[in-house]
Amino acid sequence: MRFVDDYLAYLLARASHLVSSAHHARLARRGVPVGVWRVLATLSDGVPMTVGELAERCLMKQPTLTKLLDRMERDGLVRRLSVPEDRRKVRVAITTEGERRVAPLLREAKACEREVLAQLSEGEAVALKNALRGLLARLEAARGAAMQAGE
Repeated sequence: MRFVDDYLAYLLARASHLVSSAHHARLARRGVPVGVWRVLATLSDGVPMTVGELAERCLMKQPTLTKLLDRMERDGLVRRLSVPEDRRKVRVAITTEGERRVAPLLREAKACEREVLAQLSEGEAVALKNALRGLLARLEAARGAAMQAGE
């Protein structure tokens, strides 16, 4: 067996690539960059996030995200909000136009997800999502603890 065929990071990355490629192709046909999709999908619940939180959730470096947010703000998809308790921070919120634009994309993403999950039993699909959420929670908690310890 090749190393990568049993290496968790590779397996997760490869699965992510295969799962998202169909949706990314649909986005490309609509002229929607993946980064814009990620920002709008992340903010679609209406809860503003700091740029740092958004960068982490959207899997982007903060300077790259900041440039993208500049364009998205000019296009009327997001708006920046000041954080009164910390003037150094800015929260980003989706606009009504952003919500309008992301709604059909969310439906398409869910349709793509259903196609992938149809290859599993319902129990396997639930177990997979639960296992991934649990792993993410543990990894994020360990990372937070390491950061507090100064590692």
